[in-house]
Amino acid sequence: MCWVTGSLTWESGEKGVRSMKKLQKLKMYTTLAPWWPMISSPADYKEEAGIFSEILKTNCKPCRTVLELGSGGGNNASHMKKHFRMTLVDISPGMLKVSRKLNPDCDHMRGDMRSVRLGRIFDAVFMHDAVMYLTTRRDLLRAFRTAYVHLHGNGCVLVVPDFFKETFKPAVELHGHDLGKKGIRYLEWRFDPSSRDTKCECHFAYVLKYPAGKVRVEHDRHIMGLFPRAVWVKSLEQTGFKVKVIPVNHSELEPNSYFALLGKK
Repeated sequence: MCWVTGSLTWESGEKGVRSMKKLQKLKMYTTLAPWWPMISSPADYKEEAGIFSEILKTNCKPCRTVLELGSGGGNNASHMKKHFRMTLVDISPGMLKVSRKLNPDCDHMRGDMRSVRLGRIFDAVFMHDAVMYLTTRRDLLRAFRTAYVHLHGNGCVLVVPDFFKETFKPAVELHGHDLGKKGIRYLEWRFDPSSRDTKCECHFAYVLKYPAGKVRVEHDRHIMGLFPRAVWVKSLEQTGFKVKVIPVNHSELEPNSYFALLGKK
């Protein structure tokens, strides 16, 4: 199971400038974006992408077209495009470049999941771990509104946060891959500095190995949203969705530790 999240969203105006500055500080989606296939390999997503595809095919009929908001490097899409016609939206140019190489048969557009309007409608909208960068209730409502306006009358949205407040556990993990003579290993450390707010932190320490043997170290600090499950559900309901919580049984995770939210329009 890969916990690395999709790319940071943005909005216009003063808040958009602040969000863009935050994005520019996240090396994972900027200077390290070319390393993404080694940070998070498409193969790591095969099992969960299959689970998400089955949820959509079972609950959303018809389900031929899917809009993914916060698509990152396109790892989920590389598997889900076998079942659906995928349109991918992300804010990071670097991550979109990686995804276009991996998924040349998918439409790619740069945009903010809270405000993007494509002027098209789809059978389903998929929002994976990029939603973890939504740190306020207002962010949640705006992103879910984006999903709502891009759906057919009987369409659905599938939202899959990494964790709820109830399922969050501080953890330290080690990940990484090699690609030819290049490679990366990184330590991921996530914790909640304060139980009084709706945020947690995830720190990444990267060790990058170049073909000539040179090694360098980088660090990233990611701020993520941490909401109770009821807040996710209520926010979807307020947007106009009928919501079902679906356990995701992944071979690498404990039972009842990972859930998807399915909203029917």
